[in-house]
Amino acid sequence: MSQLSMHTPIIDITLTELEGQIISLDWGWSPFQETSPLLIEAKRQLDLYFDGELKDFNLPITPMGTKHQEKVWRAMCEIPYGKTSSYGAIAKKIGSGSQAVGTACGRNPIPILVPCHRVLGADGNIGGYSGDGGLYTKRALLVLEGALSVQDGIALEQSGALDQ
Repeated sequence: MSQLSMHTPIIDITLTELEGQIISLDWGWSPFQETSPLLIEAKRQLDLYFDGELKDFNLPITPMGTKHQEKVWRAMCEIPYGKTSSYGAIAKKIGSGSQAVGTACGRNPIPILVPCHRVLGADGNIGGYSGDGGLYTKRALLVLEGALSVQDGIALEQSGALDQ
């Protein structure tokens, strides 16, 4: 198992590879750095993403979870850059319930690469986010992708909606 940590404009992250697959993206810096060609490529793609120059990742990923979680994560990967979906729409698509979809989103082991930040609550409510920084991180990712305007992001912050 190899790990590589990196700085991003939003937060530090650590990528973990096992047997040629990215298996996790964790928030924060790992003291255990052992790089690999795949992790170097993942860092390159993430740098391009945060610079606004990459919209689709081309990396081998294997998020490990239950069959239901994996269905949810596959559905999230189908949400295009700069777009959003809802917990309810994903639930309908895969034949599940909205709450179960929300739970699977919260257990996503490879956020950003598996874009759980693109999933919103009913009526466009920003919903939740289990990543470090919570809704502030989710908002920053949505603004970066253009799915949320800077003005809307500021309005969310001023309304207290990100403090929930």
